[in-house]
Amino acid sequence: MSAGHTRLRGAAAVLAAALLVAGCGENGANDPTSTRSDPSMFTNPVVRADAPDPQVMRAGDTWWLFHTNSGGRNVPVRRSADLVDWSEAEDALPELPDWADPGKTWAPEAIQLAPDRFLLYYTVAGRDSGRQCVGRAVASSPQGPYRDDSTEPFICQAELGGAIDASPFRDTDGSLWLLWKNDGNAIGVDTWLWSQRLSDDGLKLVGEPTKLLKQTEPWEGALIEGPFFHRHDGRLYLFFAANAYDRATYAEGYAVCESPTGPCLKAAENPILKTNEVASGPGHASMVVKDGRTWLIYHAWPPGQEGSTDPGRQVWLDELTWEDGKPALNAPTATPQPRP
Repeated sequence: MSAGHTRLRGAAAVLAAALLVAGCGENGANDPTSTRSDPSMFTNPVVRADAPDPQVMRAGDTWWLFHTNSGGRNVPVRRSADLVDWSEAEDALPELPDWADPGKTWAPEAIQLAPDRFLLYYTVAGRDSGRQCVGRAVASSPQGPYRDDSTEPFICQAELGGAIDASPFRDTDGSLWLLWKNDGNAIGVDTWLWSQRLSDDGLKLVGEPTKLLKQTEPWEGALIEGPFFHRHDGRLYLFFAANAYDRATYAEGYAVCESPTGPCLKAAENPILKTNEVASGPGHASMVVKDGRTWLIYHAWPPGQEGSTDPGRQVWLDELTWEDGKPALNAPTATPQPRP
């Protein structure tokens, strides 16, 4: 073969590789095995970059995904029209309050209280306590920028290891609630999921906090975390993750609660989402309903890459169905499935 032919073949190979990389990107919707072959289908993961602890909120016709700090952003936020094709991340919280240190801004969750009022609850390193604490910030648009004008943490519980994983919830009676976890595993004590009423503006806690659940089952290991409430057909469900986040044993379970202050009973069939051959350590989820179908958004590692930041914890999307009042999942899935 001549040198000219060799150069041409090499150039073609480089071009083909470049096109493949450009087509794949960091979002699952750009996977050439999924939407290119059939635009009505998608294949997990829907975000292929490191995007841990995802929460999705709808505002107008747009979905907004918030997740733990990565890429130099305190609170990365992405937008989508269909839950599958996600934008590149922006920073929803470009400035931290004076009492917080950067680098450990975790598990943000947002809620819309009015057309031009959005609240963001997030975990951040509290300088005085030396523990992770919960902050709250306000914005006039879903993507921010959110501003935290507080002079101290919203919740800290330093004596219990700190406070993390705050999740806001508006119940069907209009009342606002906040869930969180005391970070007990940081100091070797129990990890409780807590709930407390919020003021109507979401900026204050009302009454006293209530302990709902702690780690009790073998599959949960030393901790439970990442809680969120969801009502379906009038019943209140409390979903949570458990076990070490960087292990294949990390998984998702749920409980049924009589009210936002409990009591709550864990499901006998837990965990309902766990490691399989296509994804490892799935959990720390959120849930949305679109056109009558329920979808679970969660993070997971590529098998065998637990603890690695490349690619890290990617975002997965799978439909959850309800069978006799119980949530059912056939997930994680890596085969093409219909878009939401």
